Amino acid sequence: MGVVRSWESRQVELESFCRKLVANTATIHRRKDLDPQPKDKPFVDYEEEERNTLVCVTSGVSYLGLALVNKLLQEGYSVRIPIENPEDIEKVREIKESREGNGKLEVIMGKLSDVDSLINAFEGCHGVFHTSAFTDPAGLSGYTKSMAEIEVRVSENVMEACARTTSIKKCVFTSSLLACVWQQQQQQNSPITIINHNSWTNESLCKEKKLWYALGKVRAEKVAWRIANEKGLKLTTICPALITGTDFYPSNPTSTIAYLKGAQEMYCHGLLATVDVTKLAEAHASVFKAMNSGTASGRYICFDKLIHNQTEAEFLAKEIGMPNHKICGDSSSNNNCSSLHRFMKISNDKLRRLMSGQIRCYTQQHF
Repeated sequence: MGVVRSWESRQVELESFCRKLVANTATIHRRKDLDPQPKDKPFVDYEEEERNTLVCVTSGVSYLGLALVNKLLQEGYSVRIPIENPEDIEKVREIKESREGNGKLEVIMGKLSDVDSLINAFEGCHGVFHTSAFTDPAGLSGYTKSMAEIEVRVSENVMEACARTTSIKKCVFTSSLLACVWQQQQQQNSPITIINHNSWTNESLCKEKKLWYALGKVRAEKVAWRIANEKGLKLTTICPALITGTDFYPSNPTSTIAYLKGAQEMYCHGLLATVDVTKLAEAHASVFKAMNSGTASGRYICFDKLIHNQTEAEFLAKEIGMPNHKICGDSSSNNNCSSLHRFMKISNDKLRRLMSGQIRCYTQQHF
């Protein structure tokens, strides 16, 4: 009996500690404009608090946007999608017909080029997922230098709108792995370079190689961080690899083509990676939820597969109708690739720890 009492005593102490820890964390991270924590609510159930929370998803009818909206609805969030084109309403109607979960879905007219329009779209929302996707009007070049400039301006607009909307507490910003991987070439005797959440793409290298998509992503993300730091806005960014999934190329051709400019060099350095759109949507939702408790912050690299051999590279090329040599190169370049692979590595350890190693405080029931 003495052993039982000792175990129960320790369990009670642990539960009490968990409640205090969560409550203290909530107090530290609370925005100044929020009311103080009620004294009669010492334990904060974050999952209950998030249920039916209204969030906004920019480009909610894009390939990633649709997957994310569905994931959030399944999680019980209510989602608002700002749209600029009336024809996008049909895509929203399809979501309503096929969606799962108890969350509500709203549509509002909103222009990414207009801060006031974005403020109107964000008003009443708890958070924003900025997933905006841009298309090339000509449908040929994939992504132009001018589109990179548009990407930066839109990033600035979204962050300014977030900062000026009193209800917004946090923002999850979709960047790209390309904002991390383009580094100056390593010498043969150099130590291994680890590409992770601390890595930033070299802008001069992007200009030199005309990698406009990578340039747009890295500049847009830097603008987002600058404004978030200046305005005191809680921000995390996710840097996904090439987004794949069911019909990914027909549904997302511009971004796919733009991402794969320079694919042969990325493949040779072991940095060509992909991520399934459903897993990427799950990562966004997980990071957003973890921001409440302060366990998510900064940048996260997101990929679930590395293209590290010719068979996988050729399969990817086939899926998008691209000639094999655009990714694999010729036989001589393949021999060179095998020696380059050992000088650069890519790591998504930070995101994997968040999604698989979160420690939850909970009350165990005894029967």
